[in-house]
Amino acid sequence: MDAPVIVVGAGPAGLMLAGELRVAGVPVIVLERLERRTGESRGLGFTTRTMETFDQRGLLARFGDIERSTLGHFGGLPLDFGVLDGACQAAKTVPQSVTETHLEVWAADLGADIRRGHEVLSVHDDGEGVDVEVRGPRGTHTLRASWLVGCDGGRSTVRKAAGFDFPGTAATMEMFLADIKGIELKPRMIGETLPGGMVMVGPLPGGTTRIVVCERGTPPQRRDGPPSFDEVAAAWQRLTGDDISAAEPVWVSAFGDAARQVTEYRRGRVLLAGDAAHIHLPAGGQGMNTGIQDAFNLGWKLASVVQERAPLSLLDTYHTERHAVGRRLLMNTRAQGLLFLSGAEVQPLRDSLKELMAYEDVARHLAAMVTGLEISYEVGRGTHPLLGRRMPHLELTGPDGPTSSTELLRPARGVLLDLADNPRLRRRAAAWAERVDTVTARPAGDGTAADVPHDTTALLIRPDGYVAWAAPGSHHDLPMALDRWFGTP
Repeated sequence: MDAPVIVVGAGPAGLMLAGELRVAGVPVIVLERLERRTGESRGLGFTTRTMETFDQRGLLARFGDIERSTLGHFGGLPLDFGVLDGACQAAKTVPQSVTETHLEVWAADLGADIRRGHEVLSVHDDGEGVDVEVRGPRGTHTLRASWLVGCDGGRSTVRKAAGFDFPGTAATMEMFLADIKGIELKPRMIGETLPGGMVMVGPLPGGTTRIVVCERGTPPQRRDGPPSFDEVAAAWQRLTGDDISAAEPVWVSAFGDAARQVTEYRRGRVLLAGDAAHIHLPAGGQGMNTGIQDAFNLGWKLASVVQERAPLSLLDTYHTERHAVGRRLLMNTRAQGLLFLSGAEVQPLRDSLKELMAYEDVARHLAAMVTGLEISYEVGRGTHPLLGRRMPHLELTGPDGPTSSTELLRPARGVLLDLADNPRLRRRAAAWAERVDTVTARPAGDGTAADVPHDTTALLIRPDGYVAWAAPGSHHDLPMALDRWFGTP
């Protein structure tokens, strides 16, 4: 074996996965077709859930001062994410290239073997491992790994080579994206619907402006490269009446509204994450964030299986949990596309939804959907409100002084949080000490926390931050939960 795991694609999902595997001590090779980063950034910023994920691994500090905001939209209708109680604000205007750079440095510092200029040609899973034919700087060669993960984007070579089914709908229109300099445009941060289509304008660092142009009635084209800026400027003028042809194009791209999702996230020893598993209209920047969360869910599970600390059935939960998330992602982005990109015929629907969004429950529901804060996994029956949900940030006081739930999860291990100084609880978990950190602590301050019920005595938290067991309130016994998520010791 050349490595236990080979990851194809050095985008956000692939790099996040590589870092997670290395935190767990698993050697990983990352194969990336491009010899160097393009500097192009389809995604901007990251959602609340990704902010929490980065913070949990100590990555957030690498980004320095981040512009944060609670302002968002659903299908072009303004939406204040501040309706979500206690939610941290989302990051704005952080180019995807910056996010990728920080993730690559993090993964490389942890020891990930990142090989640029290596293109995957074919994949063969023989049931015992996966052979990957690669064309690199020194010619064609074959690598072998126990597991292969395709994080290689919407046109994934791994997905095609491994025979994944990828049903859905083809693109019905073509849209332009361009980063430009040398011209001032009025901000249209959440987009503006015009008689002929939609335009969006937002500032980027360094005096750059991002524009998006969607002209209705423009069918998708087969292109060998990006569109010319002349095409973009002409479409902009037809929609707005303004001439932007004198602007300096930094980057130009085209995209469509195709919506597809693989039927399974794992076939044998090959898995998919990010855009390789699901493509959709880029509404609200959800794609990159969902891909990062795919990797965060998969990393600790794959590491546990590689290290023979958990059965193969643990990997089944990756598909079960994340396929459902991807399905809702496609649902909400398609709904937003209909609202945002259709003509006057849907204006009554826009007006009706705008009225409904004035109700806090509706606004809360939509905000939770597009930020990922609604996500809940099936971890076993029970009544505790945190079961299956992500552990909120909780300031704690323990024997060694102040800490927090976020800090306790930094090593990417399970955490059994004993909030009642219960020796019997600790004895019952002792057999899992190599896999789960048992920490006795209490909430800091007045002993209460906004998102943790006051009568909570213990919480079992998975390495990805989701609560797998709680007392009181879980119907499963603690050893059953430990065995399910961390294997038989």
